[in-house]
Amino acid sequence: MTDAKLCWLDIRRAGTATQAVLEEALHQRIDGIVAADPAAFAGLPPTVRKVLLFEDGLDSVPADLGAADLVVVPGPREDRAALQEAHPDVEFGRYVEIVDADTLEDACLAARLEPWSVLDFRDPTKIPLEIVIAAATGAPGSIITTASNTEEAEIIYGVLELGSDGVLMRASTVGDATALRTAASARGGEIDLVELTVTRTTHIGMGERACVDTTTHFRKDEGILVGSHSKGMVLCVSETHPLPYMPTRPFRVNAGALHSYTVSQAGRTHYLSELHAGSKVLAVDVKGRTRPVSVGRVKIETRPLISIDAVAPSGQTVNLILQDDWHVRVLGPNASVLNSTELKPGDTILGHLPTADRHVGYPIDEFCLEK
Repeated sequence: MTDAKLCWLDIRRAGTATQAVLEEALHQRIDGIVAADPAAFAGLPPTVRKVLLFEDGLDSVPADLGAADLVVVPGPREDRAALQEAHPDVEFGRYVEIVDADTLEDACLAARLEPWSVLDFRDPTKIPLEIVIAAATGAPGSIITTASNTEEAEIIYGVLELGSDGVLMRASTVGDATALRTAASARGGEIDLVELTVTRTTHIGMGERACVDTTTHFRKDEGILVGSHSKGMVLCVSETHPLPYMPTRPFRVNAGALHSYTVSQAGRTHYLSELHAGSKVLAVDVKGRTRPVSVGRVKIETRPLISIDAVAPSGQTVNLILQDDWHVRVLGPNASVLNSTELKPGDTILGHLPTADRHVGYPIDEFCLEK
């Protein structure tokens, strides 16, 4: 298996929308185009893998493979030995439809031995895919799994935290390529973090703060970005670290006052007060690596609050308002955990400085004064 996540688009039933779908696929840098006719690859650049897929077997394979880079057919490799010998410059892979225990074993065998395995799971459960991914651990080949829609594609990319190496999704209209690429990128990425210097802390009295309880287990060097302003946020750590008076809650971030911004997928911001069960937020570690996580609930309660002001090396100021309590913490360099009530001028904390202003959470280039 590989680390890169691949997007393959099946144009076999795109009909009159084929040309428009292909243009969008090239714009989105889709990794592979899947067809049954080599003529469909005319004009495609060498940067796109051209895949011929024949689910019915070797009898469907034409004598002339055209510009195809890869041909995928059912059956073990010995069945296609003559075909491979006739086309030494073309890669070959195996298609497996998984419907029972025997075909699941075929899929595991293909994943271990084949350079390319295209797997079609006919039942909605993802347990068979988990079994194949586990069986293929350490194998050099790539697993491509079919998906009926982008929601399923996003799940396939994340199964067992490893995910399938790629997703093959049928395209029928313009927008499908963009949606598939979005599903692939939803797994996470990186974000720039900066070191902020605390300039002042102020006890500001009572207010409402939000605890964001997610459906995931945060790591000790991980939290979410929170700030009073859209252009400056602080990395608030989860309750993964032990406390003297209560058990750890590794799914929770005591995030800040309910007016605060946090970051979700695709760089969009949300107010903490807007989050609810099923929302997405971005988990961020001290190296800036991110992953989207789902919100299980948000607890908004009245608590004493503390205001923390800090400044970036560029001179940009940042503010964060937290619950005024020792057990509420933020992250500093080298994953240091800093109690909010013990912060003092000169201390260093980690933050992020988005460059765009916001309108309903989306970045926009317009005048906006926040203070």
